[in-house]
Amino acid sequence: MSGREKAYEFLKDTILADPEMQGRFISEQDVANQIGVSRTPIREALLLLAAEDLVQLVPKKGAYVAPLSSRQISELMELRGVIERYAAERTIGEGTVPLRQMQELIEQQRFLVEDARQFIDVDRQFHALLVAATGNELLTKTYEGLRARQVRAGVVALYRAHGRQQAVIHEHDEIVAALESGDVGAATAAITAHLDTTLKVLLNG
Repeated sequence: MSGREKAYEFLKDTILADPEMQGRFISEQDVANQIGVSRTPIREALLLLAAEDLVQLVPKKGAYVAPLSSRQISELMELRGVIERYAAERTIGEGTVPLRQMQELIEQQRFLVEDARQFIDVDRQFHALLVAATGNELLTKTYEGLRARQVRAGVVALYRAHGRQQAVIHEHDEIVAALESGDVGAATAAITAHLDTTLKVLLNG
């Protein structure tokens, strides 16, 4: 992995996912020190993130991590809903629902209720697993492109709503139960309810 790739992954998965970094500028030198590279690959990585609209490059000040706007959050949840409901319908129809793996991820979450960052990473894996099970590589890649936004939004939601972790686990249980029953309507409804609840937490606090 090149220095730029290392910096890109670290910035995307660690710095951008930190609730404390929302509304702040990224210190290139601090990041360089943390991952052991020069500032050049940090700058290159920040250019990539700016192109993805994940940071804003401000002249003479650096890279700014703008908090997700209401519109960005709403659009993220809308797109997730479209993809995840399709994935439920497709995998139920083809008998490819990864039930055991999804259940294992829920069990992991039960042990991570005190670790918001890890909890949300497993949360993302839970949903991504269902999408990947469609076998549609382009769809899976598109969904993977939402990763940084998903993690950022998810961590913020956990900090805003007390007990949200336990609620998420229950909602995931409901999704898996519906998928296991083979009821497409119930599965898509469970996914919609889960995403709608998260959206309300994010927009209303």
